[in-house]
Amino acid sequence: MVDWVPILLMLIIAVGFALVSLGVSYLLSPKNPTPEKLAPYECGIFPEEEPSQRFPVKFYMVAMLYIVFDIEIIFLLAWATRFNELGWYGILVIAIFSFFVLETLYYVWKKGVLDWNTPRRKRYFEKTLFEPELEPEKVA
Repeated sequence: MVDWVPILLMLIIAVGFALVSLGVSYLLSPKNPTPEKLAPYECGIFPEEEPSQRFPVKFYMVAMLYIVFDIEIIFLLAWATRFNELGWYGILVIAIFSFFVLETLYYVWKKGVLDWNTPRRKRYFEKTLFEPELEPEKVA
């Protein structure tokens, strides 16, 4: 039980610091809300209507892929810090790991997850095939 006293003490100090910081911030902050301050913020423009559509699923797929590849960088950093100690075994393991990560990237690339504008591009090419006057002019 004595071993847990420092951890309990640090937990009490952390929670106390957070509560004191929130209390002081609440007491010292100005309280003059205006309609502009209470409005939702979207890139500095006040939204006049709701969006016509939701974010596409591909947006979330790219976000999840970003997290996967971000975690890969963390593993590579941990491997790089112990590079000399791991020797050839470490090189073999990181080569297998990198192969699977690159294979995953190739798979999602071929599936079209990283290409967001496929429907728009298909519509453009269909128009240009059936309506030749819409093709862009070549600049010489």
